[in-house]
Amino acid sequence: MDRTAPAPIVNALSIDVEDYYQVQALSAVCARADWDRYASRVERNTDIILEILSDAGMRATFFTLGWIAERNPALVRRIAGAGHEIARHGLAHFRVDSQTPSEFRADIRAAKVILEDIAGCAVNGYRAATFSLGPHTQWAWPVLEEEGYAYSSSVYPISSDFHAFANAPRTPYRPAGTAKLLEIPIATIRAMGRNWPSGGGGYFRLLPYRFSRAAIARLNQHERRPAVFYLHPWEL
Repeated sequence: MDRTAPAPIVNALSIDVEDYYQVQALSAVCARADWDRYASRVERNTDIILEILSDAGMRATFFTLGWIAERNPALVRRIAGAGHEIARHGLAHFRVDSQTPSEFRADIRAAKVILEDIAGCAVNGYRAATFSLGPHTQWAWPVLEEEGYAYSSSVYPISSDFHAFANAPRTPYRPAGTAKLLEIPIATIRAMGRNWPSGGGGYFRLLPYRFSRAAIARLNQHERRPAVFYLHPWEL
């Protein structure tokens, strides 16, 4: 055995458990008041993900909307029962930058109670809707810590229509104003003086698979760092 060989890199897979009509890109045409009118696909598609992960012997973190959990409690229990981590994605996909600090606190507190009651386990993680925790909402990290969260994965350090924190650290860090809370950014690679998306979402959906595969390989092999990747049930 070569005892000098580097330890294997373990990447992190996360699932944002929401339905197709809840995404930011459709917010102008799919009002929250109408969500119950749309045919739901989240249970069927999440079950597909659970089957794929079971076949592969893999575990993931499922950032789940409180709105989804209340309407699909059996699904949440299946996720937890399969050994996956249940984490919180907000009550109803409100962007952090659309909330006041008091509204944000009430939101994360209520969602935590809903998920813990249904799943029967502690909820320690949080992901902001549309990665909306950024330069103008840094007050949110201390609130998360005060409300008992251990980590957040709410930053995609790139520039795009919905993400605007390109100068955020690319590796896990403790945000200002917190003592223990850890922020775990979505994976990017650094090239040509900027960060390039490498951790899933629309880029994984629209670009050929080889791009994501090459980016993750670069992180693992050249930077010796794990990739934090995410997808949605509605993308299947």
